[in-house]
Amino acid sequence: MYAVQYIAMAITLALMLYVLGKYGKREFDWRELIFWEGLLVVMLFIALFPVEIATEIKNILGLGRGLDALFVVAIGLAYLMIFRVYLAVDRAEREITELTRKIAIELEEINEKLRNMEEKL
Repeated sequence: MYAVQYIAMAITLALMLYVLGKYGKREFDWRELIFWEGLLVVMLFIALFPVEIATEIKNILGLGRGLDALFVVAIGLAYLMIFRVYLAVDRAEREITELTRKIAIELEEINEKLRNMEEKL
């Protein structure tokens, strides 16, 4: 085993403990826990068997070298994660817009009630 494999395994295990800590503090829900722990387990297997996995992916995708196969898969996973972040940001934006509209309507109603009260006095 190479030194870089030990480093990758140590970092991955530390990240797994970090994710478990976030779940314990209720900062992650169970779906996020499963997603991140699953991704980290895959990374751990890649760190343990990089040549075998790269060769198998290379054979499946029909690429020339194993490292190319790992990069193709990593780029694909990165795009999936970016898309997931995009969806979360879009959802948050929509919620903020809806809340802003509700607050504006309620504020206008309050201002109208205050004007009516001032006119009565």
